Amino acid sequence: MAGAAGDAGAAGDVSEERPRRALLNRRLDGLGTTIFAEMSALALRTGAINLGQGFPDTDGPESVREAAVRALRDGHGNQYPPGMGVPELRTAVTDHQKRFYGLDFDPDTEVLVTAGATEAIAAAMLALLEPGDEVIAFEPFYDSYAACVAMAGAVRVPLTLRAPDFRPDLDRLRSLLTPRTRLLLLNSPHNPTGTVLTRDELTAIAELAVERDLLVVTDEVYEHLAFDGEHVPLVSLPGMRERTVSISSAGKTFSFTGWKVGWVTGSPELVAAVRTTKQFLTYVASGPFQYAVAEALALPDTYYEDIREDLRTKRDLLAAGLADAGFTVYAPQGTYFITTDVAPFGEKDALAFCRALPERAGVVAVPNSVFYDHPDAGRTQVRFAFCKKQEVLAEAADRLRKAFARP
Repeated sequence: MAGAAGDAGAAGDVSEERPRRALLNRRLDGLGTTIFAEMSALALRTGAINLGQGFPDTDGPESVREAAVRALRDGHGNQYPPGMGVPELRTAVTDHQKRFYGLDFDPDTEVLVTAGATEAIAAAMLALLEPGDEVIAFEPFYDSYAACVAMAGAVRVPLTLRAPDFRPDLDRLRSLLTPRTRLLLLNSPHNPTGTVLTRDELTAIAELAVERDLLVVTDEVYEHLAFDGEHVPLVSLPGMRERTVSISSAGKTFSFTGWKVGWVTGSPELVAAVRTTKQFLTYVASGPFQYAVAEALALPDTYYEDIREDLRTKRDLLAAGLADAGFTVYAPQGTYFITTDVAPFGEKDALAFCRALPERAGVVAVPNSVFYDHPDAGRTQVRFAFCKKQEVLAEAADRLRKAFARP
């Protein structure tokens, strides 16, 4: 007995001397809790106006909400929906692509419904990348891109978009290509900068993708929120049909971000590849909401025009208020967000600035530096969301003016 106890004690001593095994996969080192969770928690704790996370403070069309209620009551989607998504939504997605862009897709083989665009991005990265593959993405980028590329074991290669215009340097893009480059990950309209890629820029990118035989994943969740310029789907350009996975969702266009209904369109081969990984993530999701989103996509053109104009007005309102308060404002061409610079206040660290902002001004924002692999490029940039009621934006602007504007 004593000997056994002694052996056990010795084994315990040895384990204590060993370095503790890391619990988090090393691929995810440095990712931790998202900035959105941190800043939204800060908003709740302080009662500050939350202009950090990109969700509206009003619901979308009543007819669409009622369609979800009707689906629930009629028993549509209360059990597992089909793995590809309900036929009504897949058909609505193909009708939408034809209506707005003249693109033809087969609803049975070229559309996949996902749990929002974030799952679509994750499934695409896991499906299309091998460990060691290189992925070029424009930084600053939505934070899930870094996590999804890391989970696939691939390597991020950022192309930095720089103030004040945040246009891509296409010569630099070409110089970043190596034999290991597998995929381009594009986002237009671009979060967080609001850049809308031009047809000429997209044509040059498409030609490069064809020349180097690259795959492209396009995040187009803000496709209907381009205020300046036009949204051009990359897949519509020559040579891109067989190499592009296009991603969008209902959340931003219809102001139902909590429903988490997204979709992938592409060739049958690409969609099948993404479906293979997606089925082992959520399998299926958002059953009743899929029927409602199918109805939303058929709303008249006036709906799409009205939401764009409403957000354009809100952009201009908040941009003017931020400028009056002394921020350097980079007016976005699209999305929900305005990027600013806090250097005029003598600030050198956007993260520290944002952590102090709720107590200082009663407003929450997000530091752009967390969206960069090279944080010095955005060290003093701060993002504000303008997808809120006009009176809320006006109050936030007034608080910021009182806190920062010089006499």
